[in-house]
Amino acid sequence: MEDEDDEGPPKLPGGKFYMTPQGHKRLKAELAAQRSERHRVVEIVSWAASNGDRSENADYKEGKRRLRQIDGRLRFLMNRIAHAEIVDPAAQTQRDRVFFGATVTYATERDEEITVSIVGVDEADMGAGKISIGSPVALALLRARRGDEVSVRTPRGLEMLEIVAIHYPDR
Repeated sequence: MEDEDDEGPPKLPGGKFYMTPQGHKRLKAELAAQRSERHRVVEIVSWAASNGDRSENADYKEGKRRLRQIDGRLRFLMNRIAHAEIVDPAAQTQRDRVFFGATVTYATERDEEITVSIVGVDEADMGAGKISIGSPVALALLRARRGDEVSVRTPRGLEMLEIVAIHYPDR
C-alpha cells in the first residue's frame, strides 16, 4: 500500500500547490541528500548480501528497511517538486492585499498582535511565524487589505481578525 503523500500535494483553491523559491531550494537539497544516502545504503546492502545467509543478517535486513524509507521519501519529494508552483513573494505587484508570501500583522479580539508569513504546506513552521497557505488563518487573510476585518473559525469559535500591516520582501 502506498502512502497518501504519494498521491500528490493537497489541492488548494485554484488547484495550485504554492511554494516559495527558498522552500523549493530546500526540497531539492533534501532530494539530493536522500539520493546520496540511498547510494551509500545500496553499497551496504550489497556488501551484507555478499556475506551469505540473508535471513539472519542484521545489516542486510536493516539496510533493506532503510532503503524502503529512503525510497518513500524520494517519491514524496519528487512528487512535491513536480507539482509545485514556485511563487516569489518579492515579485508581488499588488502589495496592498494579502497573497501567498505576504507577512501579515493582525490583531485578535483579545488585543494581541500576531505577525505571520503565509508559505507553502511544507514550509510551515508556527514557531518561526510561518503558516501554511492551507491553514484556516491564512485562508481567512487571503485577499484582505490593511484595516479589513476577517473572520476565522478557531477551536474557541468564530474569531474576528483585523489586518494591521501587510509586507512583502523587497525585490
